[in-house]
Amino acid sequence: MSGESTTRTRTSTGAGAAGKAGRPAGGRAGHIVSGLAVALGFVLFVGGFGWGVVVYRPYTVPTGSMTPTVAVGAKILAQRIDGSQVRRGDIVVFTDSLWGNIPEVKRVVGVGGDRIVCCDKQGRMTVNGKAIEEPYIKDTSEPASPVGFEATVPKGNLFLMGDNRAESQDSRVRLTDTDNGSVPRSTVQARVDAIAWPLGRMGMIDRTDAFTGLSGGPSQPGPLKWVVSAIVAGVVLIFGGAAYGPVAGTLSRLSRRRKR
Repeated sequence: MSGESTTRTRTSTGAGAAGKAGRPAGGRAGHIVSGLAVALGFVLFVGGFGWGVVVYRPYTVPTGSMTPTVAVGAKILAQRIDGSQVRRGDIVVFTDSLWGNIPEVKRVVGVGGDRIVCCDKQGRMTVNGKAIEEPYIKDTSEPASPVGFEATVPKGNLFLMGDNRAESQDSRVRLTDTDNGSVPRSTVQARVDAIAWPLGRMGMIDRTDAFTGLSGGPSQPGPLKWVVSAIVAGVVLIFGGAAYGPVAGTLSRLSRRRKR
């Protein structure tokens, strides 16, 4: 009888230990929550990445005409938009046969109907008689353009200039063209929202308020911040949820050791 009792006790103890060993560390509820976190993270990551692919397109800036805002060779993210959405101050990517039929990156300084003159006595460019303060140009101590010019932008067109006014080959050097150096809105492919490379220059490109006093106002920022937030949140949830089991197991073992 004693041997049988001992056998039962051992069997019971072994079963109990096996039962404890078979339970997931952290408890059933914890593992359900961690699984949901991983699933939600996956949805956010894939959804954010897919959203970004649909809305944004990467480009490489071919020249130094947009320095210091965007350096030559920089990788940029530009929101795919229709030319009708463009406002003064936007940095756009466009392709026009008269400009070499390759993607160009310039800043919009005038839209259809605008009268652009440079420069006034303070060296500023004026649009429809309003002097424009341009903090984004390469050398703010110099006139807005080293060579004076006047142009009226045809309806449905855009007048474009680089921020590096001394070197930029832009609408100013094409004033003898049929459209006074401007390009049709339909040539615009995208609006630049951020610099993706190099690492030291990564970040959003804020909309300028230089043209705020003119009709139309500045454009609204694209959804890039929301796209990035969704991707980052997805990564955090995926790794956080996946790490729950191992972390809970480690903490459980440490707790048992202390009790001993």
